[in-house]
This record gives sequence, structure tokens and C-alpha cells, in this order.
Amino acid sequence: MNGVSQKEMGIGESDVFLDFQDRLSRVAGVDRSVLIIGERGSGKELAVQRIHYLSPRWQKSLVAVNCAALPSSLIESELFGYEQGAFTGAVKTRKGRFEEAEGGTLFLDEIGLIPLEVQEKILRVVEYGTYERVGSSVTHECDVRIVGATNADLPELCRQGRFKEDLLDRLSFEVLFLPPLRERGDDIILLASHFASRMAVECHWKDIPTFSEEVVDQLMGYPWPGNVRELKNVVERAVYRSEGPVITQVEFDPFRNPYRPPEPKGEEPSAGRIVARTSSVGLESMPLADYALAQQQLDLVYLSRALSQSNGSQKGAARLLGLTYDQFRGLYRKYRRLLDPRPGENIGEN
Repeated sequence: MNGVSQKEMGIGESDVFLDFQDRLSRVAGVDRSVLIIGERGSGKELAVQRIHYLSPRWQKSLVAVNCAALPSSLIESELFGYEQGAFTGAVKTRKGRFEEAEGGTLFLDEIGLIPLEVQEKILRVVEYGTYERVGSSVTHECDVRIVGATNADLPELCRQGRFKEDLLDRLSFEVLFLPPLRERGDDIILLASHFASRMAVECHWKDIPTFSEEVVDQLMGYPWPGNVRELKNVVERAVYRSEGPVITQVEFDPFRNPYRPPEPKGEEPSAGRIVARTSSVGLESMPLADYALAQQQLDLVYLSRALSQSNGSQKGAARLLGLTYDQFRGLYRKYRRLLDPRPGENIGEN
């Protein structure tokens, strides 16, 4: 199974995750529109499913529309349906997603991509519970709960004139922010162990896989831009490649080319020189191909500043950066060679 199941997305014990689940459960029983804000791979669709099946509408349909997968010219007919002959190719009358979701929940994924003229019709549904199919003047009544999801800054889209403020006001009875995986602390290892065990069964292992201390540090220190979906891929890849039950290596970038020409040999840059380059060049002017180097530079800049302000205390530096100690420790070990203290300086844990 390649996807992440609803049960797997529900795995977690961190305070931020449990708080999100609690807020989601509370709003599920209130028959109002909800917006889910979250990064890719963080489980927005599964959060919407949970809202629907915990709501009084759970016996009716949950209909999902991925607005990013539809051309803007087709979103209106997809949502509201159309009459025969409404446009070229409309050979018969077709129901829209609002009609299919009658009495249930309509999930609008990537809601920020809906064109303004379609937003106007959605606003009418929210305000009056009515709409017309494309090519028809017959008014249909509608009883649908709308749940939208996006990673976009909707208030900023309103300021840019790309999203209707009236619609945003009516859809945002509650706005839930899905915590990204990097903020969930030990949930990373909890999820990783689950995915590793599932993959071990698929690979017909007899032993339960475990992670070496170095791998644990790497998993905790990685920023997880692809969130739970990325973690699943990384862990499953590590298990199937491993020669034994102890996972000692993980690869975060499967597209790393082993045949890429090596960089010119020379002394590895110190943290000070990397910081200087960041300050003088600026990340915004670096080539996009240097993303990995830019990320390393940014990490080193912040690690150096935090360690300096905390007088070398790793725990103090972690607090300054808003990280857990385990997350900071993973980053520090990753860059330890570039963060060597000056002679006589001690970087401690306290």
C-alpha cells in the first residue's frame, strides 16, 4: 500500500498533534464550514474525512474535488453540473458535486485556486443554499457542509484580489492548522517505527526493525518538507535496502545522482566562512540548483547564532530556536564538523 491510511495519520502522542485532534473532533459536531490549513503530505484530506465521519452527516456522502487538478474553465461545471447543450460536448445533463454531496460534506481541496466567478456562486450557496446548473435558469436548493483545504495564505489572496473576502468570512467559522511533522517531536520516531514494521512484514522479515542512534538523530533533525508521506517513503526505502534488522542508513533524497561529477577538492568550509558567504551573497541570489547548499548555510547560521547566544548550551540553543532538544541534537550532530568550537570553548548539553 503506497498511501498513508487514516489510521496511520492518527498515530501520534505529541501535545501539538493531540491538541489538533481535539479541536478537530470538537468542530466536527458543529454544522459549519471549516478550513484546514496544512503543508503537502501532512494529512489534510484525512483530517477532512475525520471531520465528516464524526459529524451528524456521516451517513451521507463525502464528495472531494481537487481544484488543482481541474482547468479553471471546468471548475464551475464540475461543482454545479450542467444542462444538455450548455456548451460544446455537453451531450447530456450532468449533476454537479454539490448535488452529489446533498446532505453530506463537500471537500474543496486547494480551495485557493478556485476562480473568482466560481467563488461568487459558492458564496451564494453558502448564504442562500441555492445554485443553478451551467446553462440553466432553474434554481436548485442545496444542503451541503463545505470543508476547504489549502496551504495558501487565504487572507493574502484576498488582499491581492484573488479570493473573495465575503466568501472567506463565511467559510472560516473554524480554521484548523495541521501541525507539520517537524513540530511533532517524538511522533517522528513513533511513525517511523510503525512504517518500518509494516515494511518488514511486506519484505517477509522475521525480526522487528530498529534504528541506530545515528539514524534516530538524522530523522529527528530533518525538516520533513513532505511531512508524513515523505517519512513513510524514507523509512520504507531504508528497510528494504537494509541487510539486517538494525537500520543504519537512510536516504532523504532518492534523486541524488551517484554519477554526478565530484566537487573540486579542497578544505571543507568552516561555519564562519559559510556564514560570511550567506551574509555577503544572500540566499535570494543563489542559483536554484544550490538549494541543498542554501539549506545547509541557513542551518549553520542559525545554529551558530543560537549557540553563541546560549554560551554554548545545546539545550539553551534549542529553546532559542523553538526546537525540542532532540531536534536540535540531530541538527548539531549533522553539522558537528562545521561547528567545532574555538580552542578552549566547550559546547555542552545544559
